[in-house]
Amino acid sequence: MSSPQSSNPGSGTFYGILLGFAAFAFFSFSDTSVKLIRDGLPPYESAFIGAVFGLLVFPFLLAPGDRLSDVWRTSDRRLWLVRFVSYPAGVIGSVTAFSHLPMAEAFTLIFLQPSFVTLLSIAFLKERIGLPRSFAIVLGFVGVLIVLRPGMRPLSIGHLGALVAGLGGALSVVTFRAAGPNEKRISLFGAGILGGIVIGGLASLPTLVLPTLHQALLLASYGLLAALANILLMHAAFAASAAAIAPTQYSQMIWAVVIGYVVFGDKVDTPTVIGMVLIVGSGLITLVRERTIGGMEPPPIAVSRGHAASVLVAEDADNARP
Repeated sequence: MSSPQSSNPGSGTFYGILLGFAAFAFFSFSDTSVKLIRDGLPPYESAFIGAVFGLLVFPFLLAPGDRLSDVWRTSDRRLWLVRFVSYPAGVIGSVTAFSHLPMAEAFTLIFLQPSFVTLLSIAFLKERIGLPRSFAIVLGFVGVLIVLRPGMRPLSIGHLGALVAGLGGALSVVTFRAAGPNEKRISLFGAGILGGIVIGGLASLPTLVLPTLHQALLLASYGLLAALANILLMHAAFAASAAAIAPTQYSQMIWAVVIGYVVFGDKVDTPTVIGMVLIVGSGLITLVRERTIGGMEPPPIAVSRGHAASVLVAEDADNARP
């Protein structure tokens, strides 16, 4: 599962970084599509449609000799099932967040994911963390408290959805790490997509709402743009290291502010900006620290559908092998 090496590593890295920026731009446009639906459809129905479009990515995950049926193969069925559940939970949470919160606020809370990854890695992978990563966790949660301001303004289901999205993404990342380098990419990615189809589909059946033509077009945009973003992120991983690509994820914050203002008329207040800076700083501290100690870096947060990160996790695992 190693990436092909460019004859000019510098140009390959630059190309990979450009693809990373493009991927996260398309993820942001995809999230804009689902936000435009607002409360018109249940979030689990949107998650189901998004997962169906996620099937388009499957052929790009196949390594030489792999088959589509390998999506069911795994070295640890329990971890496979965790991915099966955590992915749709994260997507449903993110759709709920975007439906009820300004884009910048939703992104800010979801970007707590690296702190969740660290905490889950301590609990389940028995990782030890030093002072810098401990500080990053505290910094991230302080940022969340500043954004939420509990007791000073009403909280909504959108805030809960954003935190569930971050936690769901973190669970997926931790299972990627725990699975090790021998797990096939199609299995890493496919478990969550199948979970989105099954869980989102079953949840939609009792109260199925047929989308209007306008909603159907937005859903198609949501799914297709996400699939394109996943493909771009995978090609970025083939051209450059995860360390080079990971910082491009924070461009989503810029897109959130710009799209929120231009499309939805959202204005970002000072406390939200402060919280945003603290949470992004927390993620960057974690990223730099992992790079310094030579650990497996947290993959980019592709906010609503972060399983393209499975390629980056697999790439880091390949590079970590002796």
